[in-house]
Amino acid sequence: MSPELVVLQQKLQHRFNNPRLLERALTHRSFSADHNERLEFLGDSVLNLAVAGLLFEKLATLPEGDLSRIRAHLVKQETLFQLATVLGLAQGLRLGDGEKRSGGHKRPSILADALEAIIGAVHLDAGFPVAEALVRRLYSGVELDARMTSLGKDPKTELQEWLQARKMPLPAYRVVAITGEAHQQTFDVECAVPQAGISERGIGASRRAGEQAAAAAVMQRLQAPAPSIST
Repeated sequence: MSPELVVLQQKLQHRFNNPRLLERALTHRSFSADHNERLEFLGDSVLNLAVAGLLFEKLATLPEGDLSRIRAHLVKQETLFQLATVLGLAQGLRLGDGEKRSGGHKRPSILADALEAIIGAVHLDAGFPVAEALVRRLYSGVELDARMTSLGKDPKTELQEWLQARKMPLPAYRVVAITGEAHQQTFDVECAVPQAGISERGIGASRRAGEQAAAAAVMQRLQAPAPSIST
């Protein structure tokens, strides 16, 4: 086992009985046919169950809808990328030459997927209780409280609820342009709230991501303080 993986095991606080599971968890499909996508699939389910149990225990007064939104916030790519960065997963990633040259070791999606694959690998190596304990250690620095309900809401949900609370029509979304190759497209999406006289555009790697970015831009304008009038 490489020195990087020895250090990673120390950070995970788990010594693998089958070190090949850890190696596979860090293997991108560009490197080998024996890659981490199946482990990622398993790890995603283990992660969601472990986080659900943590929230059920820590936030006993919150209803199911709020718990679901907070969980979505905790397991989204951005959060997993941050956790993977703290662990230094980039040092142990196994990437193909092309992926290396394009900066794959810094790509949030690759690092987030690798972290999920590691959680799946720990589950296979030692069982759910050990994998759950790992997830709890990963999130030990996150303060869990009822105020996180707003963080758990994605921009589209937040915008919809803001408009509904004021009895305003829901926003309209429109794809303005799609650019890039079929496997790496970029979506330019417009979000319009005609009654408020506001429309903004957002860019994302999928239509949904573009809609979320546009909704966030609209919310920023709606919540901006009114300009002061000098006399």
